[in-house]
Amino acid sequence: LILDEATSSIDTRTEKLVQEGLARLLEGRTSFIIAHRLSTIRNADRILYIRQGRIAEQGSHAGLMAKPGAYRDLYTAQYRMLTREGERKDGLEVKEILRA
Repeated sequence: LILDEATSSIDTRTEKLVQEGLARLLEGRTSFIIAHRLSTIRNADRILYIRQGRIAEQGSHAGLMAKPGAYRDLYTAQYRMLTREGERKDGLEVKEILRA
């Protein structure tokens, strides 16, 4: 199954519902998920960060967040945009997300 920007034009609450459904649907299946909204791919077994047509970084979300790099920078920037006074709409604090 290939999903190309499956959650790009929906709000974060709807995105969470879609992600829960996709998690059940994709369990035990090979799938490719193309996404600019990184929360969509957070639970992927392997994330490939593509820059200028080449794999620039790869690993799990936790592995990519544990080291400096473009993925971590972009993920951090996306969550800063969703935050207001250090808290996301789902109640998680940014510092908790960055430790994940």
